[in-house]
Amino acid sequence: MALLELYTEYNRVWIPDAEHVWKSAEIMRDFNLGENVLELLLEDGTEHHLPVDPSKPQLPPLRNPDILVGENDLTALSYLHEPAVLHNLKVRFVESRIIYTYCGIILVAVNPYKQVHVYGDAIIHAYSGQNMGDMDPHIFAVAEEAYKQMARNHKNQSIIVSGESGAGKTVSARYAMRYFAVVSKSGSKTHVEDKVLASNPITEAIGNAKTTRNDNSSRFGKYTEISFDRRFRIIGANMRTYLLEKSRVVFQADNERNYHIFYQMCSCAHMPEFKNLRLLSADKFRYTCMGGDISIEGVDDKKDMEETRKTFSLLGLKEDFQSDVFKVLAAILHLGNVKIINSGDGKSSVPPSDPHLAVLCELLSVSAEELARWLCHRRIVLVAETVVKPVPEERAVNARDALAKQIYAHLFDCIIKRINTALQVPGQQHAFIGVLDIYGFETFDINSFEQFCINYANEKLQQQFNLHVFKLEQEEYMREDIPWTLIDFYDNQPVIDLIEAKMGILDLLDEECLFPQGTDQSWLQKLFNYLDANPLFEKPRLSNEAFVIQHFADKVEYQCTGFLEKNRDALYEELVDIIRVSKFPFLANFFREEKQSSVNSKGVQVRPARPVLKPTNKQLRTSVGDQFCSSLSLLMETLNATTPHYVRCIKPNDEKLPFEYDSRRVVQQLRACGVLETIRISAQSYPSRWTYNEFYGRYSILMSHQEADLNDKKQTCKKVLQRLIQDPNQYKFGRTKIFFRAGQVAYLEKLRLDRLRGACVTIQKHVRGWRQRRKYLRMREAAIILQEYIRGKRTIRKTVTAAALKQGWAALVIQRYWRGYRMTQIFQVVRLASITIQAFTRGWIARKRYKKMVEEQKAVILQKYARAWLARRRFQTVRRLVLNVQLSFRVQKLRKKVEEQNKENRGLMERLSSLANSHSHTVDRLQGLEAQLEKCTSQKASVEAREKKAKEDASLTTAQLQKEIDALNLEKQNLGNRFEASTKEAKESFDQIKRKLLEDKEYETRFRKIAENNTAIQRQDHEKEAETLKEEIKRLKEERVSLQRKIEEVGQVNSDLQEQVIQLTKHVKVIPELRRDLTNMQNQRNNMDRKMKQQSEQARAKMKDITRQLLGGVVEEEVLLGLTADDSEKIYEVEDLLAAFDDLQKATRILENCQKEQRESYQTQVEGLKLKADHLQNENGKLQNLFHEKSNLNENIRQEVSRLSSENSVIPELKLQASELQRQKQELEAHVEVQGRELAEKTEEVTNILQKKIKEESSQRRHFEEKAEELDELKRELQGRVEELENENDHLKRQMLMESEAKNKLRQETSRLIAENMDFEEQLDQKDRIIKKLQNHIKSLETSQKAKQTPAPAIPKDYLGMLEYTREDESRLVQNIILDLKPKGVVVNVIPGLPSYILFMCIRHADYLNDEVKLKSLMTAIIGAVKKVIMSHHKDFELLSFWLSNTYQLLNCLKQYSGEEEFLKQNTPRQKNNCLQNFDLSEHRQILSDLAIQIYHQFVSVMEKTLSPAIVPGLLEHESLQGISSMKPTGFRKRSNSIYEDSETHTISSIIQQLSVFHTTMSQHGMEQGLINQAVKQMFFLIGATTLNNIMLRKDMCSCRKGMQIRCNISYLEEWLKEKELQSSNAINTLRPLSQAAWLLQVSKSTDGDAKEITEKCTELNPVQIVKILNSYTPIDDFEKRVTSSFVRKVQSLLQDRDGSGSQLMLDSGYRFQVTFPFCPSSQALELLQVPSSLHLGFLTRI
Repeated sequence: MALLELYTEYNRVWIPDAEHVWKSAEIMRDFNLGENVLELLLEDGTEHHLPVDPSKPQLPPLRNPDILVGENDLTALSYLHEPAVLHNLKVRFVESRIIYTYCGIILVAVNPYKQVHVYGDAIIHAYSGQNMGDMDPHIFAVAEEAYKQMARNHKNQSIIVSGESGAGKTVSARYAMRYFAVVSKSGSKTHVEDKVLASNPITEAIGNAKTTRNDNSSRFGKYTEISFDRRFRIIGANMRTYLLEKSRVVFQADNERNYHIFYQMCSCAHMPEFKNLRLLSADKFRYTCMGGDISIEGVDDKKDMEETRKTFSLLGLKEDFQSDVFKVLAAILHLGNVKIINSGDGKSSVPPSDPHLAVLCELLSVSAEELARWLCHRRIVLVAETVVKPVPEERAVNARDALAKQIYAHLFDCIIKRINTALQVPGQQHAFIGVLDIYGFETFDINSFEQFCINYANEKLQQQFNLHVFKLEQEEYMREDIPWTLIDFYDNQPVIDLIEAKMGILDLLDEECLFPQGTDQSWLQKLFNYLDANPLFEKPRLSNEAFVIQHFADKVEYQCTGFLEKNRDALYEELVDIIRVSKFPFLANFFREEKQSSVNSKGVQVRPARPVLKPTNKQLRTSVGDQFCSSLSLLMETLNATTPHYVRCIKPNDEKLPFEYDSRRVVQQLRACGVLETIRISAQSYPSRWTYNEFYGRYSILMSHQEADLNDKKQTCKKVLQRLIQDPNQYKFGRTKIFFRAGQVAYLEKLRLDRLRGACVTIQKHVRGWRQRRKYLRMREAAIILQEYIRGKRTIRKTVTAAALKQGWAALVIQRYWRGYRMTQIFQVVRLASITIQAFTRGWIARKRYKKMVEEQKAVILQKYARAWLARRRFQTVRRLVLNVQLSFRVQKLRKKVEEQNKENRGLMERLSSLANSHSHTVDRLQGLEAQLEKCTSQKASVEAREKKAKEDASLTTAQLQKEIDALNLEKQNLGNRFEASTKEAKESFDQIKRKLLEDKEYETRFRKIAENNTAIQRQDHEKEAETLKEEIKRLKEERVSLQRKIEEVGQVNSDLQEQVIQLTKHVKVIPELRRDLTNMQNQRNNMDRKMKQQSEQARAKMKDITRQLLGGVVEEEVLLGLTADDSEKIYEVEDLLAAFDDLQKATRILENCQKEQRESYQTQVEGLKLKADHLQNENGKLQNLFHEKSNLNENIRQEVSRLSSENSVIPELKLQASELQRQKQELEAHVEVQGRELAEKTEEVTNILQKKIKEESSQRRHFEEKAEELDELKRELQGRVEELENENDHLKRQMLMESEAKNKLRQETSRLIAENMDFEEQLDQKDRIIKKLQNHIKSLETSQKAKQTPAPAIPKDYLGMLEYTREDESRLVQNIILDLKPKGVVVNVIPGLPSYILFMCIRHADYLNDEVKLKSLMTAIIGAVKKVIMSHHKDFELLSFWLSNTYQLLNCLKQYSGEEEFLKQNTPRQKNNCLQNFDLSEHRQILSDLAIQIYHQFVSVMEKTLSPAIVPGLLEHESLQGISSMKPTGFRKRSNSIYEDSETHTISSIIQQLSVFHTTMSQHGMEQGLINQAVKQMFFLIGATTLNNIMLRKDMCSCRKGMQIRCNISYLEEWLKEKELQSSNAINTLRPLSQAAWLLQVSKSTDGDAKEITEKCTELNPVQIVKILNSYTPIDDFEKRVTSSFVRKVQSLLQDRDGSGSQLMLDSGYRFQVTFPFCPSSQALELLQVPSSLHLGFLTRI
C-alpha cells in the first residue's frame, strides 16, 4: 500500500514545533493527491491548516499506532523517523521510568539522575546466559552479548560507550566491567576482577573533574581491555588513555573544579602523613579556586581520599609510590601560587622570599634560584653566541602553567602504567573485551582545540559505526535470501579528509607550528586560502578569528585562539633541564629521554594521547594533534579487529532533574551520536521484520477459513500478504522472516483494528437488536391485551336490539347475492370479447412474420453464393502471385546455400588433415615419454646397484674398524672397571642416533605412501577420463536420434514443396534450368558422400588407435570394441538416410543438415581428443617428476642412513676410548694418537663423500625439514595446551587436597571432642553402667540355666528384632546395603525404608552385646558410606531421594528406640522393650541429622536444575488459554539468534508433569509427608520467584492478557496440589506475590479507588515492584489504555505509609527455607522384618 493512502481521517501525524521539536496532530479529512492543504486538529483542540505543494507533496511524518509506542527496540516501530524515536524514548523514560532502549545494535541509555534499583547481583545473574532481546534492554544485556560472542566465536569484543558530558558514560562503563567481574570469576588468589573494579576510583580521582554539565566528568578518553583465559575467566586488564585535558590543571571556568585528587588532598591536609606537604585549604591555592565553588553537593572529598588510598593499596601500589605521587601533586599546587612580578621594560621576576617557591623546590628537590631565574628568562642560541633574554610577565606565567601541565600529564601516565602493571597477572591471554569510555560530540558557545580533537575522534567513530551497521544489515539480508539493494548512507569521509588529509587542517596546523613566528591568525589565513573551495569548510560572516566545519552532527564554529599553543604544548628547555637534574628520582624520570624500544606485538602498550618530548631537536617534536591522530588510528585498528557493541548515553536535561525530558536537548544528542542515522538506514530498506509464526499468530484474524492452514503457516502468510498488500515491493519473504517496508505494519494494524471494530459493531448490532426486539414484543403483547379488554368493554357498553340485528343481517345477505350475480354477467361479456380480439390479432401477426422469413431466406442464399465466388476469385489470384514469388526466392536461396556449403566442405577437409597430423605428433610424443620412462627405470636399477656396493664397502670398513677396536680392548682389560661409565654414555648417544635414524625411516615410509597415493589418484583420474569419453559417446548417440527426427520433419516439408512445384510447373518456364541444377546438385552430393565415407573411415581408425593408446591400461578390450562399433553404426546410418531423398528440396536440406552435424561432431571429437592428449601428457610429466623425486629421495635417504650409522656407531666410541686412555694410561698415549689420526683421516674421507651427496639433496631436504618444523610447531602448541590443562588440573587437585585436608582436620577435631565428651559422660555414669552390665549379665545367666534345665518345646521362635553380624562382615554389610544398592530394585521388591531398618537392627545387636568399639565402627562406616554414595551420585535424583528417605528413617529409629521419655509416648510395649540399653547415640543422631540436611539441599538443587528451564516458557510464555493471545506486535529483531529455530517448547503441563515425577519418586521411596511438603514448597517458591523476576525484567510480559494466562496457570498448579493432597504444605502461599502481580496486570488502573484497592490487596509486593509493574504495563490492542504517570504517582504516595516495605526489585530465587526433620515414629515391628535374599545378606542372623 502506498504511503500517501494512509493520510486518511483520524490518522495522526507529527508536525514541527519550536518548543517540543515535534507535536502530534490528527487528520480531519482524507488527503487526496493534488490538494494544497492538509487539515489537522491539534491536541489542544485548535484546527491547523498545513500548506502542501500539490506538485511535490511533502507530507508530515505519520505517527505510529499507540500499540507500537513504548517498544524495547526503536527499529521495531512501523514508521521510523525522528519524531517516532523521540516520542518512544519519552514514553519509556517519563511514563514507564525505563532508562534503556535498543536501537538496532545500539543501546540508548538515558541518564535518570536518580538511583534506580536495576544493578544488583540478582539482576546480573538474571541476565547471565540470556539472549539479547529475550529480556528488557540493559547494559548487562550488552555485556552478556559481548561475553557470549567472545566465548562462542573466540573473537575479541569491544563495548563503545559515548555521549555528552554528564550523560552517564563512566557509570555505564563501570557497570559493564562489574558485570564481567561478577560473571567470570578468576578463580585465583589474586582477585584480579576486584583490582579491575578498584582501578576506577583512582582514574576518576586523577582524570575526572566537576564541570557545568557534570559533577564527575571524565576529562580523558579511556579504553580498558579486560583479558580472559581459555576458560573465559578474567586474568588481567590494561588501560589506554586519550587526550587528557591538561589545561584544566591551570584554568577552570566558573562553577567548575580542577581534578578531584587536588581537593581530596587539601581536605586531608591536617593528617600526619600530609603534614610535610604543607597543604592549605583548596580556596588558598590558585589552581583550585578559579571556578569559585570548591565543593560538590553530596560529595565528601575526605571519604573519597580514603577510598583512593585503599584502592592504591589494593592494586599493590606501595606507600612509597603513593607518597611520591602526593608530593608531585602538592608541588603542582604550590607552583600555581608562585608569584611572578612585572619588573618593567618587558621583564619579570620571582620574589626570592616566596614561601611557595621554597616549598616547591623542597618537594621537587630542585634549585630555587635556577627555577626562579628560568621561569622569567629564556636562552636563545644564535650562530655565534648564546643570549639570555628576559620575558614579560605574561609569558613567564604561561611558562609556569606549561610546566605544571607537563608534570601532571607525566604523573597521569605514570599512574596509568603502574595500574596496568598491577592488573597483569601470569597467564596467557586468549581473548579480551574492551570497554571504550570516550567523549561524545561537543559544541559550546566557544569551541577550541579540545573540542576540535573530540569532534574529530567522533567523526572516526561515526564512520566505523556506519560501516558496521551497513555490514550487519547486509548480513541479515543475505542470511534471509533477500535481494540486497545498495542503501545510501551518510559517509563522513570528506570531513575526515578535511581534517587529517595532506594539506588538511591538522597538516596546516603542524606546518604553522614549525615556524617560530607562527600565529593563530596566520594559520587561519592559510586555512581560508587552501580550504575555501571545500563545501564542508566555511568562513563565518561576523568573525575573522574563527572557522566553521560541517560535521556529521552539526555545524561547529571553532575559535582559532590558542590552537597553535595547545598543539605545540611547548615547554622551555631550561625548565626541563632543571627538572631532569632533580634529586627526586620519581620526578626526574619523567623528563629523561627513554630509549626507543621495539614494541612487542602481542603485548598492549599504554599510548597516552600526549607528545613525547625530544629536546635535542625542537623542530622534530611530535605535536599534540599528530600524537592524537596516531593514538586514534591505533584505537580504530583495535576496534576494527573486534566485534563492536554500542552504548549511547543521553542527557535528558541540563538541570540534572530526575526523569525530566527535554526534547530539544535529546534530539540534539540523538543526531550527534548516530542513533538517527541507524534509524534512517533501517527505514530505507525493510525495517519491520516478523517471523512467520509471529505474523500468523497476530494477523490470523485477517485470514479466511480457506487460508488459515495450520500445517503450512509459511505459505498461508504469503497468500494473506499477497491479498492484503497489492504492491509486492512493500514486503519480502525471507527464509524465516517477513520483511516489511516502513508503514506496512501500521497498515496491517489498521486492517486488524478495522476487522476487530467491525466484529464489535456486528456483535453490538445483533445484541442491541435482540434486546430491542425482545422489548418490542413484550410491549406489543401488552398493548394487544389492553386493546382486547378496552374494546370488549366498549362493545358491551353499547346497547343493541334484536330487531336491528336481524334487519342488518338480512340486508347483508341480499346485497351479497345481488352483487355476485351482476359481476358474473359482466365477466362473461368481457371474456367473450377478449377472446375474439386475441384470435384475429394473433393470426395477423403470424402471417406477417412468415412472409418476412421467406424473403430473408432467399436474400441470404443469393448473398452466400455471390460472396463465395468473389472470395475464391480473390484467393486464387493472390495465391498465384505468392507462389511465383516464393518459388523464385527459394531457388535463389538454394543456389547461395549450395555455394556456401561447397566452401565449408573444402575448409573442413583441410582442417581434418591438419588435425590428423597433430594427432600423429601427439602419438609420437607419447611414445617418446614411454621411452623416457624406461630409461628412468634403468637408471633406478643402476642407482640401486650402486647403493648395494656402497653398503658392502661400508660393511668392510666397519669390520676393519671393529678388528682394531677388539685389539684395543685386549690391551685395556685392566681398565675395564673405569671404562664402564664411558661406555654407558656412548650407549645413550648411540640410542639417540638410533632414534633419529628410525624417525628418518618413518619419514621415508611417509613419502612412499604419498607417492602411492599419487599413483592411485592418477589411476582414478584415468578411469574418470574413460567415463567422460563414454558419456560423450552417449551424448553423440542422443544427438543422432534428434537429427533423425529433424530429418523426418524436413522430409515432410520437402514433400509439401514437391506438391507446390508440381502445381507451379504450369506457370513457370524455368523448369529445364531447375532440372539441370538438380542433376548438378545430385552429382555434387554423390561426390560429397564418397568423401564423407572416406573421412569417416579415417577418423574412425584414428579414434580407435587413440582410444587404445589412452585407455589401453584402464579399460578392457571388449569395452573398446563396443565404443568403436557404436561409432561406426552412427556414421553409416546417417549416410543411408542421405541416399533416401531424390528431389531438389530433400537433397539440399539433408545435405545442409548432414554437413552441419558432421562438422560439429568432428570438431567436438577432435577438440576432446586434443584435450585428452594434453592432459595425459601433463600427467605423464608429473608422474616422471614424482618418480625422479622418489628415486632420488630413496637413494639419498639410504645413503644418509648408511653414513649416519657408520659414522655415529664408530667415531664417537673411538674418540671416547682414546680420551679415556690418554687420561688413565700414559704409556699407551703414542699408540692411541696414531690410531686417532688414522681414524680421523678415514672419517674425513667418509664425511667428504657424504657431504657431497648431502649438498645434492639439500634442496629437497629443506622442503621436508620445513614440513617437519611446521609439524613440530603444531606439536609444541598442542603440548603447550596440554601443559596448561595439566597445570590447571594440578591446581584443582591441590585445592581438592587442601579442602580434603581441612575436612579431615575438622573431622579429627570433632571426633576428638566427641571422644572427650563421651569420656566425661562415661566417667560420670560409670557406676550406673557397671550396675546395668551386672544386672544384664545375671539375667542372661539365669535364662541360659533355665534353658538348659527345661527342654525346648516345639513352639515358633520369638525374634528380638536384631540382626547378628561379625566384625569381619561389617564391610560386606555396608557394601551390599549402601554402596551397591539400587533404589529401583528396593522399591519394587520390598517395603520402603528397609535398608534403614536393617542397619538399625544391626546397631541394636551391637548395643545388646555392649560392644562399644563395634558400635562406633558400624556407625562411622554407615555415615561414611552414605556420604560416599551422595558424593559420587550428586546428580541422581532417585538415589538422593532414596537415601534422604532412609537417612531420615534411620534418624527416627535412633530417636524412637533411644529410651528417652519424649520419644516413647507413641511406642507399643514391645517397641519399648526393644530400646537401646547400653549406649547413648545422641551425638551420632546429630551427625546423621547434619548428613540428612546436606542430602536435602543437594536433592533440592537437582530438582531446581531440572525444573528451572521449563518455568519461564511454561508458566509465563505459554498461552494456556486458547483464543486469548497475549503477544504484542513487535517485529523485534533478535541479535544473538537472527535465524529462527524451533526450540523445545515447555508448557504448564510439562511443569506439572515434572512435579508429578518428583512426587511419585518421593512417595515410592517412603519419604515422610512433612519432608515432601517442604520440598514441594521449595519448588513452588522457585517457580513463583523465577516467574516474577522475569516479569520485572520483561516489559512485553506486562499486559492484561498475560495476567489472565498467569492466573490460569497458577490455578493448574493449585489443582495439582489438591490432587496430590498437599494443601497442608502451604506451597500455594509462595505463589502469592506472583498471583498478586497477575491480578495487578488485570485490574483497572485509572481512578483513585483503583489506586487504593491496589495498595490494599498487593501486600506481598513491595512498592518498588508495584511501581515497576505499573510503569511496564503494555497494552496489547488499541482497546486497552496505558497507565498514566499521575496514577503511578498516586499509588506511590499511598505506598509511602507501608511499614517494613523492602526496596529490592528482584526476589532471591536461590533462597532456601529452613528444613526441619520432625520426629515421626514408625509402627513397623522390627521382630517381624525379614531380610530378602536379593540383598545378598545371608551372613546376617536373626536373633
